Amino acid sequence: MGNSALKAHLETAQKTGVFQLTGKGLTEFPEDLQKLTSNLRTIDLSNNKIELLPPLIGKFSFLKSLVLNNNKLTALPEELCKLKKLETLHLNGNHLRQLPAAFGQLSALKTLGLSGNQLRAVPTQLCGLRHLDVVDLSKNQIQNVPDTVGELQAIELNLNQNQISQISVRISHCPRLKVLRLEENCLELSMLPQSILSDSQISLLAVEGNLFEIKKLRELEGYDKYMERFTATKKKFA
Repeated sequence: MGNSALKAHLETAQKTGVFQLTGKGLTEFPEDLQKLTSNLRTIDLSNNKIELLPPLIGKFSFLKSLVLNNNKLTALPEELCKLKKLETLHLNGNHLRQLPAAFGQLSALKTLGLSGNQLRAVPTQLCGLRHLDVVDLSKNQIQNVPDTVGELQAIELNLNQNQISQISVRISHCPRLKVLRLEENCLELSMLPQSILSDSQISLLAVEGNLFEIKKLRELEGYDKYMERFTATKKKFA
């Protein structure tokens, strides 16, 4: 992409606060963006070939939305965690194996997309995020859901298409969790904590495509309680 084209994009971004440059084969984060650290509210660089996010990302202190879907990122810089106003972070379809240690400092984060990466565990850093609404961890290589998950504040947790065979009973302690997606994993029925049904806030549990028949779920203790929540929620949105 020529310099004049980039310049035009930068001028537009200065006025609108939005820099969007998708599907242009970019191999690196445009350095010129640092001229706009105080202007930008949204950066969307999806469908490129960016391998590295530079430390200067931490300077965009007014950024609310960062979208880097379908790039080639293998790691994220610690500086990313300085973005105190960031509400939306989409990193679907990259090669991430873990999140920076300080990720829990992204205190405004509401929506996090990490589908289609190489995560092997549910990142414990997510438990420090008090405003998190939706977390998408589908299509990773996660094998179990640990005890720390009980502190997760999310309303919706998507773990579809992983390799999960174990789930901590503490998932039923999540104070705000309403939607739990566990489709196409490796769960035996005996490994699904019954407290999800009998003693949680969860009103939509999606478990198709595991190692048991869905109708067996209906025989579990607590299923009636779950159905009460499910039906009440459905009525609310009907």
